[in-house]
Amino acid sequence: MALFDMPRSQLEQYRPDVAEPADFDAFWAASLALTRSHALNAQFVPVEDGYQTVDVYDVTFNGWGGQPIKGWFLLPKQRSGTLPCVVEYLGYGGGRSFPNDFLVWSSRGYAHLVMDTRGQGSSWSKGDTPDPELDGSNPHHPGFMTRGIARKESYYYRRVFCDAVRAIEAARSHPAVDASRIAVTGGSQGGGISIAAAGLMPDVRVAMPDVPFLCHYRRATEITNSDPYGEISRYLKTHRYNVEQVFATLNYFDGIHFAKRAKATALFSVGMMDDICPPSTVYAAYNSWTAPKQISVWQYNNHEGGGTFQTQDKMKFLQTHLPR
Repeated sequence: MALFDMPRSQLEQYRPDVAEPADFDAFWAASLALTRSHALNAQFVPVEDGYQTVDVYDVTFNGWGGQPIKGWFLLPKQRSGTLPCVVEYLGYGGGRSFPNDFLVWSSRGYAHLVMDTRGQGSSWSKGDTPDPELDGSNPHHPGFMTRGIARKESYYYRRVFCDAVRAIEAARSHPAVDASRIAVTGGSQGGGISIAAAGLMPDVRVAMPDVPFLCHYRRATEITNSDPYGEISRYLKTHRYNVEQVFATLNYFDGIHFAKRAKATALFSVGMMDDICPPSTVYAAYNSWTAPKQISVWQYNNHEGGGTFQTQDKMKFLQTHLPR
C-alpha cells in the first residue's frame, strides 16, 4: 500500500469538525453508573503452569450488566511494594489467548492486566468471554461494527467501553497495584478502547494507543474499503435510509471526543500507509488530545505500525512517565 491519505504536514494540523452530541457526558455518566450498580467482584485465581519469573492469575470481573469478563493478570515474582499497572486491550476479533503472549510488561517490573473483549476471540486468537447481548439487536452486518447500531443505548461498544473502565477498576482492586499509577494501551481496536478508557477515567496516568481504531468513523468509511470500517459501509449500502442515524450513534463512540477529555500523558503511533486505520483518523484523535503527547510515525508501514519497534518506544516512554 502506497501513501494515500493527506501529506504529513496536513495531518499534523488536521482537526475535523465532528459535532459532539450535547448529551455525550450525560450518556457516559449514566452508562458507567448503570455498570457500577453491579458489584465488581474481581477475582484473581493463581495459574500454576510452570512460570518461573512471573505470577499469573486467571481474572474474572463484572463488566457491563454485571456480566463476567475474563482476563489475565501478571506480576513479576521479584517485587516489593505496590507496582504501577498496565491495562491492555486487544485488537479486533482477538481474545486473551494464553498468558505467554503477554510477558513484556511483567518482565519490565509492571503489573499487567489483559482484558478479554466480549464476544470476540475467534479470528486470530482465542477468547473466553461471551457477550450475552449479541442477540436481539437490529439486523447487522457480520462482525461487531454494526451490532446494535440503530441506537446508542444498544450499540456494541457501549458495553465494551464500560468493560474497559471496569478492567481498570479491577486492576486497582488488587493489593499489589498502586491504584494511582495506571497506564492503558492496546493496538488497533485496543488502541481505540485505550482512548475511550482514558477519556472516561481521566485519572489514568499514561495512555499508549497504537494505530488506533474507532476514531473519525465517517472519514474512515469514505476513504477505505478495508474492514472493520468496511462493515459499516456495507451495512449502509443495504440500509440506505439509515446513514445519518448510524453516524449519529457512532458519534457517541468516537475517539475524537474521548481524546478531548483524557488527562493522561500519551504516546500514539500511526502507520502512514495504513488502509485499515487511515492516518487522518489517527491524527484526528491525536490532535484532539490536550494533555502532553507524542506520536511515533512509521512512514512505510501499514496497520502493523511500528510492531516490535513501537514496543521499544513504549518501554522507554513508560519508564520515563510511569517508572517502576
